[in-house]
Amino acid sequence: MLDMKFIRENPDIVKKGIKDKRVKLDIDEFLGLDARRRKLLTEVEGLKREKNEVSAKIGKMMKKKENPKDLIASMKTVSQKIADFKIKVEEIEQKCSDFIYNIPNLPHNSVPVGPGPEANKTLKEWGKIPEFTFEPKNHIEIGKKLGILDFGKATKISGAGFALYIGYGARLERALFNFMLDLHTGRHGYTEVFPPFLVNRKSMTATGQLPKLEDDMYKLKDEDLFLIPTAEVPVTNIHANEVLDEEKLPISYAAYTACFRREAGSYGKDTRGLMRVHQFDKVEMVKFVKPENSYSALEKLLKDAEDVIQALELPYRVIELSTGDLSFAASKCYDIELWAPGVKKWLEVSSCSNFTDFQARRANIKFSRHRRDPAEIHPEKLHAGKLKAAKKPEYVHTLNGSGVALARLVIAILEIHQNKDGSVKIPKALRPFIGDLEVIK
Repeated sequence: MLDMKFIRENPDIVKKGIKDKRVKLDIDEFLGLDARRRKLLTEVEGLKREKNEVSAKIGKMMKKKENPKDLIASMKTVSQKIADFKIKVEEIEQKCSDFIYNIPNLPHNSVPVGPGPEANKTLKEWGKIPEFTFEPKNHIEIGKKLGILDFGKATKISGAGFALYIGYGARLERALFNFMLDLHTGRHGYTEVFPPFLVNRKSMTATGQLPKLEDDMYKLKDEDLFLIPTAEVPVTNIHANEVLDEEKLPISYAAYTACFRREAGSYGKDTRGLMRVHQFDKVEMVKFVKPENSYSALEKLLKDAEDVIQALELPYRVIELSTGDLSFAASKCYDIELWAPGVKKWLEVSSCSNFTDFQARRANIKFSRHRRDPAEIHPEKLHAGKLKAAKKPEYVHTLNGSGVALARLVIAILEIHQNKDGSVKIPKALRPFIGDLEVIK
């Protein structure tokens, strides 16, 4: 969430940011509520001082054996006013809290301003889209012919929007997330974690999924728990309500999880095969960094995701999202899209985002900067009392990126690496993770 002081002091900047994100919120209404709350709090403090003064007078009168009847009556009146004001303050504070949790993060000033995807910018293209000597099949046809994907049985088991991987289809899926985890932990320096797949409401709110996106989430009936839509949620909350040591930053985690999304807003979109499923696997990268390093960390995060795609020999492009296409919590975001010749579409397989301190404020994740060691400071400055005390803990900046997401990655592999006879070539980097298999026949 945004800093309350920043909103008060910069209402025009906040208004522009939420307008650019295509969010309709009346910031003036919010500021009015906040002003009313602060006025009531001032009045409550004044009444408390009055009550204390009256209590002192009553004490003095009782020592003198005087009757404080009138003062006791007035104190009761003051106490009732305080109680009434507290109720009003609590009501307004709840409205303010509900409001502030619906204010999105503001776009970074480098983000292209635009209403939606049409304003996104293509920053980079890598690899060559293959020219087939035959009409390329889509992943549904390939998976059926090879016996590695069965959507009919998945529908029988669970309903529409699910997939059943069989044989080398299942092995391909497992090989991909093992390959990605080894790459991120071995080459990129991430620490692997394996988090819970169920999280509480507080964790979902901390990362920005709630309250805005609750309709897209799977929620348990008898407990206030949610199936995770991404590993970003549990991994970011590893350090909720903690003050991290500056020396430990940056902290980088990589996690494999299954992910679950209802796709409540997918009406009219292409949902064939693996295009848009309710359950999918993903390797997620999450970073905790100092504020001054977060945008350089975003570039590194993007590079780590690109390394996955390049190793799998897949042509891709990098898209910088416009303000109107940014997620609720992101300040800046890059998408990586793969070309899928069978479905003839560019498919997003990674979003790399900087959330600045937006999630950290909601999750209360801070870090402590160290003051310099006195031994390193010139004796004259030390004796002159010029040694500065350590600053108060600051909020970290959080980032996350898909490193990368299946099932669209499987679509691209099957469709880009398909052969005329219906077989699929396994990229060299992936072969050690699938029993040195070169081709799925």
